[in-house]
Amino acid sequence: MLIAQRMDTTDSDTLDRDDMVRLAGGENAALDRLMDRHAGSVLRFLTRTVGNAADAQDLAQETFARVHRYRQRYRPSARFSPWLFTIAANLARNHFRWKSRHPSLSLDLEVGSTGQSLGETLPADGQNPQQATAATEHTAAVQQAIDRLPSRLREALVLCTWEGLSVDEAAAVLGTSSKSIESLLYRARRLLRQQLTAWL
Repeated sequence: MLIAQRMDTTDSDTLDRDDMVRLAGGENAALDRLMDRHAGSVLRFLTRTVGNAADAQDLAQETFARVHRYRQRYRPSARFSPWLFTIAANLARNHFRWKSRHPSLSLDLEVGSTGQSLGETLPADGQNPQQATAATEHTAAVQQAIDRLPSRLREALVLCTWEGLSVDEAAAVLGTSSKSIESLLYRARRLLRQQLTAWL
């Protein structure tokens, strides 16, 4: 199973590199293929990072616009996904800086937002209403705890835990060292455990 997973990752990496070379050569359809493979993971990362589904959607679209704009800067010798997440993370940081400079805008719309997709809020097959309610409350509690993490901790956690990047790749995305990422992950998990003691 692990071998098959590695082959799938390798195949995806090869497809990504090929499509980026084609995109740089003027084949715009290559961007559609890249979006088909990565739009979901970029949107998940941004939703968990910025805590607002509408903002995350806008930032995800801008991420792929920048992939197209900066297509000549991509080095085919490097994996595509860390490069892609670097663009998304930079956009998320710019988003937070913009929000901090515009305090007159109401942030109340984001309070209690879990960033869940419809599929995540639906009860699993076989769940009774009480189980479904408990599962939804648990998911909301986890998302709110993640939303309360400092942005640096949240970014490291989302990249390594949900998006499957290695510590080294996350370090490249966030412009820091692998040791720093390990420290961020440790602190993030410790804070989450403290906030979610009622659910453990």
